[in-house]
Amino acid sequence: MKRTLSVLLMIACLTGFLFANGQKDSGAAKGATSIKLGIWPEDTLTGDIEMHKGYVKAFNEIYPDIKVIPAYYKYATDTYVPLAVSGKLPTIYETWFTEPQKIMKNGFARDITAELKELGWDKKMNESVRNLLSSDGKIYGVPRDAYALGLMINADLFKEAGLVDGDGLPLYPKTWDELAKTAVIIKEKTGAAGLCLLAKDNAGGWHFTNIAWGFGANFVVQKGNKWVGQLNSPESAAAFQYVSDLKWKYDVLTPNPTNEDWGTGFRAIGTGSAAMYIAAQDAVNQPTQVNGLPATSLAMAPVPAGPAGQFSLMGGTPYMFSKSATDEEVKAALKYLEIMGKAPVVSETGLAGLEADAKNRADEGIPVIPAFPAWTDKAYLKAQQDAIDAYINVDMRMFDSYYEKVSEESNLRTEEPVETQALYAELTKVLQSVMVDENADIPALLEMAQKNYQRILDDTVNK
Repeated sequence: MKRTLSVLLMIACLTGFLFANGQKDSGAAKGATSIKLGIWPEDTLTGDIEMHKGYVKAFNEIYPDIKVIPAYYKYATDTYVPLAVSGKLPTIYETWFTEPQKIMKNGFARDITAELKELGWDKKMNESVRNLLSSDGKIYGVPRDAYALGLMINADLFKEAGLVDGDGLPLYPKTWDELAKTAVIIKEKTGAAGLCLLAKDNAGGWHFTNIAWGFGANFVVQKGNKWVGQLNSPESAAAFQYVSDLKWKYDVLTPNPTNEDWGTGFRAIGTGSAAMYIAAQDAVNQPTQVNGLPATSLAMAPVPAGPAGQFSLMGGTPYMFSKSATDEEVKAALKYLEIMGKAPVVSETGLAGLEADAKNRADEGIPVIPAFPAWTDKAYLKAQQDAIDAYINVDMRMFDSYYEKVSEESNLRTEEPVETQALYAELTKVLQSVMVDENADIPALLEMAQKNYQRILDDTVNK
């Protein structure tokens, strides 16, 4: 994997440092304050690690009394609570937009309102994002980025199947019915699966909600003070019948969807074993950098429309903070975000961080495309776009339809509002049954899922 250090050197030089090899505990400072970075890249992303080493060099020249400790943590519901209860969470870590309200309710989150107000960041956050990260008027996190689900496309497979226009751009399906027909052509012409559908874990239910909304399903509603599940609606059943047909009628899915999770879906797109996959713009590194697809061979289109309309599920990744973090540790972690270019600040080091990120993506073969805005500061948004323009490495026509659709406010829907992961788990159980049994009784499966989900609602939010 190619490692390009020029922009990282520039960050270090801004503060008088020469880039040098980092050690496991990358910060050299020995002061009283230290921050454990759960946002440090995992070991396999060596280019990203080199980039962070450059950030640390710049950070420690400005803040020499703060020690930066790499402490990579991938959020998971089964590991989070033990770490939170024991006080062993990193100072700063990433989670999902479905989780902050639950984390705050259980008392695991660190209130960072005072620190944000001191920096003026509280007024620069997208309002809908700030609401997701707030409780009782207090803010507990900041956004890394937001996303909107779309349809990732392996453009090479579309070309092999003859599904391109005169300019060589993929003729993407605009409806779910068209997707089934497109998938059939792809499998007949290339032998690859038309679509990778997830049915292994909660990600299956997550993706399925976006399919089902197009069929008119609404999975939970508030009636008075009570939340009521609606998993067993006719619209939900119609959506399940559609995915069943993809498996049994059209035979266009990967061999065993119950073995497919978030990571294998990107592998399928990246390696060419599937032509389409539901995913968002914030994960374009997965089929490319991680799984080898050239950046120019990836395209994105909107989520197809169903009988009830077209919707894109909007979510994102927030940064949150350990309950045990001190004021100084929180402030230090926020300053590190500025060095990364992830803060709504247009400073010399922040601009260098934005450029380093864009250059790293270009060097690592990741499409350099616009982010989904989580901050509203105009100067910062312009700086983001300027960095992208300087290193863009793809034909944006391969992504234009996606961005045009997700820019429509009526197209976006946030994830279901209560016990979201429990909902996804119940939907995945139904998906698994449908994927292994051509004659699965979908209404009966949905009745059981509805009972299970309602019991969870009554035991938690309806108490």
